[in-house]
Amino acid sequence: MTTTTSTSAVEINFDGLVGPTHNYAGLSFGNVASASNRDQISRPRDAALQGLGKMRAMLRAGLPQGVFPPVARPEINVLRALGFAGTDAEVWAAAFDAEPALARQALAASSMWTANAATVSPSPDCADGRLHFTTANLATMLHRFLEAPHTERLLRRAFSDTAHFAVHAALPPHATFADEGAANHMRLCAHHGAPGVEVFVYGREAGAAATEKFPARQTLESVRAIARAHGLDPARTIFARQSPRAIDAGAFHNDVVAVANENVLFFHEHAFAEKDALLAEISAKAEGLFTPVFVEAPAARVSLEDAVRSYLFNAQLVRFPGEDRMTLVAPKEVEETPSVAAWLADLVAGNGPIGAVLTMNLRESMRNGGGPACLRLRVAVTDAERAAIRPGFLLDEPGIAALEAWVGRHYRETLGPDDLRDPNLVTEIWRALDELTRILPLGGDFYPFQRT
Repeated sequence: MTTTTSTSAVEINFDGLVGPTHNYAGLSFGNVASASNRDQISRPRDAALQGLGKMRAMLRAGLPQGVFPPVARPEINVLRALGFAGTDAEVWAAAFDAEPALARQALAASSMWTANAATVSPSPDCADGRLHFTTANLATMLHRFLEAPHTERLLRRAFSDTAHFAVHAALPPHATFADEGAANHMRLCAHHGAPGVEVFVYGREAGAAATEKFPARQTLESVRAIARAHGLDPARTIFARQSPRAIDAGAFHNDVVAVANENVLFFHEHAFAEKDALLAEISAKAEGLFTPVFVEAPAARVSLEDAVRSYLFNAQLVRFPGEDRMTLVAPKEVEETPSVAAWLADLVAGNGPIGAVLTMNLRESMRNGGGPACLRLRVAVTDAERAAIRPGFLLDEPGIAALEAWVGRHYRETLGPDDLRDPNLVTEIWRALDELTRILPLGGDFYPFQRT
């Protein structure tokens, strides 16, 4: 196996830009926040600006920051394939009148949660020395499954240099290979340019009888296939089952109950089905590479319900430049959940690897079931790989300001259930996204409406 090591490698977070159709449809069964806010009034402009605010905060803290554009929604071509005809606006109005539940699936702005876009293995882990992406098929949920073709097109455009990057198509869209992307994947390492131990978390084996109240979305068969495609060394690859108890508490992805950065694994006591065995396997496979550090939140201090309610673990665990200890970038909800706030205060007061908590206002995303970790795809790159990313996908201050101005010109302040049928909404969105392709390096043929 050929591996590369670069001490100058960095991790770039590519955040999803919240789309103009951000609304509360309650489409994600098993996502407690999504279900509880169904049919409430959403604020698309605020949602996008909150996301851009997080991107700016990370950039100003010294971390490189990327951005991915939203998917074109509503998904008109799918609605046409289902028998609706006319102009794009007419297709949308007819679909909403005849099949409102289906239409709302086609309207979802869920591509904002780019942790589900793909699974990423950095080049030091891969047999061919390239950085590998596998597009997530998101086969469990219809509104998310519709994103996969767009995601693959986006990844191939942003990471087009095949000397450095390998972009894989999604696995077959069958329940056997249900794949939710990086939300169920963790990597531990000495630093981002060193070989690491990749941990794939799955909820079920294909064909097994369901034992959870909510569906287990990731299969063992999918993560094994991804590891093979990426050329990962079995000696540094782990497949761990998520706890059914966590899934039933609303942890529909592993990143709701666990997050890793460098050599630190931060997790809830009930995150994994066989916790002790997993920690022992990580320690064994990390031997000679790094010493893992485990930070566990005990259920006696933080219940699963409070962990899910606050999204304590759906956070970015980062090391800001010049800092010896890591910072947990968490939603403001951690301050509003007494058990979580008290435990975090004790955590940062100690001598452990996490020395600070930085909270972000991501209320609009949180109400739909996505925190800081959901909003970003982590991509660890060497200097050469960073230089090979298509220019424009990496943000600077003027780029963020341009996107904020674009949001201000095009996004509605509010969207309620009664607003969604409006055929003018389609015209507004197409106009907005067409302009976005001239702000980001997407080209005039990126979106389906531009090609037709």
